[in-house]
Amino acid sequence: MQLKWDQAEELAEVLAENHPGLNPLDVRFVDLRQWVIDLDEFGDDPQASTEGKLEAIQMAWNEIYQEQNEDE
Repeated sequence: MQLKWDQAEELAEVLAENHPGLNPLDVRFVDLRQWVIDLDEFGDDPQASTEGKLEAIQMAWNEIYQEQNEDE
């Protein structure tokens, strides 16, 4: 199954796996957009991204990042 822009949680999980230890709040939207487009699991129109969708992905990724780094 190919992931779409509105599947923020699923995209965030894949990004967290591909970029372990990286604070997603340090990632610029232009880079985040390209990373999503480059995912093998991604199958949506690259032009369909919006700032709101990128923010949702970033926030979902940040939740994962925070959970992974609670003990530090």
